[in-house]
Amino acid sequence: MTGYLGVDRSLTGRRWIGPAPEVTRQAEALVQQTGLPPALCQTLSRLGVASDDVPTYLEPTLRALLPDPRSLRDMERAAGRLLQAVTKNERIAIFADYDVDGGASAALLIDWLRQLDRRATLYIPDRIDEGYGPNEPAMADLARNHDLIVCVDCGTLSHGPIAAAEGADVIVLDHHLGGETLPDAYSVVNPNRQDEDGSLAHLCAAGVVFLALVEAGRQMREAGQKGPDLMSMLDLVALATVADVAPLKGVNRALVRQGLKVMAQRARPGLVALCDVGRLDSAPKSYHLGFVLGPRVNAGGRIGKADLGARLLACTDPHEAQAMAERLDALNTERREIEEAVRAQALEQAEDRGFDAPLVWAAGEGWHPGVVGIVASRLKERTNRPSIVIGFDGNDGKGSGRSVSGIDLGAAIQKLAAEGHLLKGGGHKMAAGLSLTRDQLEPAMARLSELLAKQGADQLGASDLRLDGPLMPGAATPELVDMLENAGPFGAGAAAPRFVFPEAQIGFAKRVGASHLKVNFGDGIGARVDAICFGAFDGPLGPALEQHAGARFHLAGRLEINEWGGRRAVQLRLEDAARVAE
Repeated sequence: MTGYLGVDRSLTGRRWIGPAPEVTRQAEALVQQTGLPPALCQTLSRLGVASDDVPTYLEPTLRALLPDPRSLRDMERAAGRLLQAVTKNERIAIFADYDVDGGASAALLIDWLRQLDRRATLYIPDRIDEGYGPNEPAMADLARNHDLIVCVDCGTLSHGPIAAAEGADVIVLDHHLGGETLPDAYSVVNPNRQDEDGSLAHLCAAGVVFLALVEAGRQMREAGQKGPDLMSMLDLVALATVADVAPLKGVNRALVRQGLKVMAQRARPGLVALCDVGRLDSAPKSYHLGFVLGPRVNAGGRIGKADLGARLLACTDPHEAQAMAERLDALNTERREIEEAVRAQALEQAEDRGFDAPLVWAAGEGWHPGVVGIVASRLKERTNRPSIVIGFDGNDGKGSGRSVSGIDLGAAIQKLAAEGHLLKGGGHKMAAGLSLTRDQLEPAMARLSELLAKQGADQLGASDLRLDGPLMPGAATPELVDMLENAGPFGAGAAAPRFVFPEAQIGFAKRVGASHLKVNFGDGIGARVDAICFGAFDGPLGPALEQHAGARFHLAGRLEINEWGGRRAVQLRLEDAARVAE
């Protein structure tokens, strides 16, 4: 199949894929039916939005999209037990995962309890010493001093550790793939339980926790009581949803949209401090949650103190929050350095094995377990294949995997564990974790490759660049960018719109800093657009565009607003380019 605009190999080596004919036809119909700009209708059509649904899609509300929490099994029982603990002033412990989703879930509960004048013990396991999820010593110790333990973003597969919590009730609020049997907990609320219908499988753990608090609020109202302000907590749910790469569809869109509005109010000291150390000079968008705030929250669990991120999110003192945010920022810088060293070794190793296999994997001695997941993500992006990266400490290996759309890595890892190829393993469709011995490594990776091949992982093509269609410079207005932003938030399951400016004439191209490129281009008629390409000189884009010699290029990327001096101007975040054939 010939690439879009004839681009079979762009300057970055990608084939361009344009909108399918049926998407274009539906977009044309949307233009006629709604009067909205063609570029917006092209995006809505690609997202599968029908004309009758356009108004509600562009303004998603929780009132319309929030499901009844009681549609999840065990939910009424879990919320009732939580309220019982509050009413009787019982001792409550929160056992959370060490990532953003776990930290935000814990902070949600801590905030909710604080508004009811209750406190909870926070416990987050050390990634290296304890690994993911509840463990028997920690759960037994918590049970000796608490009446109720709430496991968030973990616990669904923790049969032994939950059994070890003698004398305490255990509630699990999770979203990871469940097994054939559930642990003997007081309640297990999880949209990915085997006996659920899957309609809410896209929720992250913080989304599940939020629904539990909604149900608790309903029960409080029935009893004539007023519960905490849940809307003010949506900033935490939004952060977790985006950072955990949950699909931005259904209620997740509304949660993130409303959460971003809450975050813009800068009322939560922890998030304010994170935005400040991340040097955000405007209200955060979904991109910032995933690539600016999320990595810093994660840094504590990856290479620092495991509970630092959760404590920051739950913090109420601005000065304390600032100190923790600065520590996380420093840890994130350190994490990037460690990651780069592991990434280079893993990439070389995986390349030797070949990038066309169903599974791309690498393993090494001393690779920090806190960065293997990020490196797996880098391999996945490079190869468009499910990827696993494992770090060994002697005979013991801990690994993390990332998948691509259409390939369920979590189910394959769980089957691998059930077959005895791993010490333990689990996760969800797009991400998974595992533990194994050196002797298990080669057989496990071979078997995992077989399982993924059955899902079609070996048939995946190179990572193409998908475009929503052409755009002329004169149509790239701030009003259009605002409208496109309103079709978001964009992220997993709802890719941000990308357009191509065909046959653009470059006015100037200037290097900025060590590796970035600033470009101004037009169509030769009058309208002109500025563009920025970050890391352009790390590859072929920078040199080719800087030395354009009057040649015309198709320029592809995402539109954004550049605000400076009180002015708003459109800017293209340039991602790829192709020289126009003479």
